[in-house]
Amino acid sequence: MELEQLQTLCHEFLSSGPSADPAHDLSHVERVVQNTLRLTESEKANAKVTVPAAWLHDCVSVAKDSPLRKQASKLAADEAVFFLESLAYPAALLPQIYHAIEAHSYSANIQTQSLEACIVQDADRLEALGAIGITRCFLTGGSMGTPLYDSGDPFAKTRPANDRQFTLDHFYCKLLGLAATMKTEAGRSEALKRTEYMQDFLAQLGSEIGIESA
Repeated sequence: MELEQLQTLCHEFLSSGPSADPAHDLSHVERVVQNTLRLTESEKANAKVTVPAAWLHDCVSVAKDSPLRKQASKLAADEAVFFLESLAYPAALLPQIYHAIEAHSYSANIQTQSLEACIVQDADRLEALGAIGITRCFLTGGSMGTPLYDSGDPFAKTRPANDRQFTLDHFYCKLLGLAATMKTEAGRSEALKRTEYMQDFLAQLGSEIGIESA
């Protein structure tokens, strides 16, 4: 099966199901796929593993505040393999695809065991950085009804950051540290650029609300 045909089938499959939340819709998947294609080419990895894994990495919808959240990537890997088997996708590639999907999740904390898994993980984490990362952060916070920031200490300088209480705290709980977790050279380079953009955003926000971000 050609990758172009597989991508069409994956798109159709995902279009038929719900998304877990507004930040994990089909456009999110499409951007992760684009990131994956760039990283796969740069790192000379196996696109027959990375591309289906990227398309199907969120194929099971689990809400951010669900108790099953840490199991989401395993559930997605199970469903992805079931779907790919129905397409008669090469069986020898399925364990690698399964691992790449299961290991992509930040909350699952599974060690990547292949270059392809590193690429899918990096591609997904790039989605949490830069302009799109800022947008998705506030989209998620808004959908969950989380206040924007602590008016007394918006940048968590004198208190522990808690992104369940304040949306902006997610920058300090997770987002600003993602660049250090990137596994590929190309992913790390792009992550650092996007993180710098986010730091500039925080500085601008601080200037607008009258409190320095750093």
